[in-house]
Amino acid sequence: MNAETQQNLHEQLERLQEALSTRQSTLLFAHAGVSFVVSFILGGATAKLFWDSTRAPHVAWLGLAATLGLVIYGVVRYRQGRTVLADELVRYETMLELRHRLGLDDPRALLPR
Repeated sequence: MNAETQQNLHEQLERLQEALSTRQSTLLFAHAGVSFVVSFILGGATAKLFWDSTRAPHVAWLGLAATLGLVIYGVVRYRQGRTVLADELVRYETMLELRHRLGLDDPRALLPR
């Protein structure tokens, strides 16, 4: 492998490592999880308001709207997280292949001769 090709591979590796250093999918899945938990709590409180009331109070309708909004937000974030995760996994496999081609993970390179 010539020096120019090796330098190009090192530059690609650095770009991939920088792109993978922040995992966007983790943040998206966290948003989805929190919104689902909050929507379950708010949904339970809203259901209790509807159950106890002979006439549905305005607060119960607001709670229902907020619950549905949180569920929709959670579903959207979850789907975005799955899309981003698939892209991150492809980039990770590419990074591993580059590391293999450059011989960075070769244990024989670490042993003294």
